[in-house]
Amino acid sequence: MVENREYLQQRLREIVQWENETKDLWFWEKLGRLPFALLDKLTPRVIQDQLATALNEIGKFIQTGGDYLWSEKAILSKLQQKYRDGDQEQMDLALPSAIRTGADFTIADARLLPLTVMDQAADELRANRRNIATVQGAATGFGGLFTIVADIPAMLGLSLKLLQELAVCYGFDPSDERERTFIVKCLQFSSSDFVGKQAILKELADYDHENKQVQVMSQLQGWREVVAAYRDSFGMKKMFQLVPVAGTLFGAYANREALQQVAETGQMLYRKRRIIQRLQQLEAHSTK
Repeated sequence: MVENREYLQQRLREIVQWENETKDLWFWEKLGRLPFALLDKLTPRVIQDQLATALNEIGKFIQTGGDYLWSEKAILSKLQQKYRDGDQEQMDLALPSAIRTGADFTIADARLLPLTVMDQAADELRANRRNIATVQGAATGFGGLFTIVADIPAMLGLSLKLLQELAVCYGFDPSDERERTFIVKCLQFSSSDFVGKQAILKELADYDHENKQVQVMSQLQGWREVVAAYRDSFGMKKMFQLVPVAGTLFGAYANREALQQVAETGQMLYRKRRIIQRLQQLEAHSTK
């Protein structure tokens, strides 16, 4: 598939349609945020302290990248293999030899890959991480109150890890502080209501413009609001996990759906940035 202007614009329209179809939280999801006021009063102080410490990791992530392990080499290898497994006749010989031969393949090379290759690698990662979240939710749901405290920070870590991996799939470097800011905004978007989603989309418009990046980064000084929104999104789903054993199935479903939302948000917003950059490059070439 040749990535001409018409093709890229069509893919961009698909993403814009997804943005427009983003709906407000359904009634039970809104209602599900209410039990946390009661839950905070009933939860032992030691568990609250552990939860607060774990959630504060998002601040560390913005500043340093945190401790969320992801393998740049593994993701780059996956991208390269997807490209080499594709239609050999459609290989772009103009691309750097590292993409075709395997030597010194970098994120800078990855951003030159066809969009279809990026999508294939991202889809595979999403499916794999979604299964991990399902198993994780079932395990923590089994123990009720005393394992739910481990579930929220674990899901936060898995979500951040996946968003970093998706960034690499679309040729963005998550070790860059600006990309970590974008990742946290993706996380916030996935757990926001309709009004919040629209505000975030407005903030992220033309994100790769230097002045826009600075503006968004300054807004993230209040990152604790991101943490609160993310925790609240568990709401009623996590309340069901407070029932030992019975919480297993609900925990598995809740985590699977939560990670699915994060993964879809990350892939759509990173894909959008890559398409916009390529359209801008085509425009620049056409004016020369």
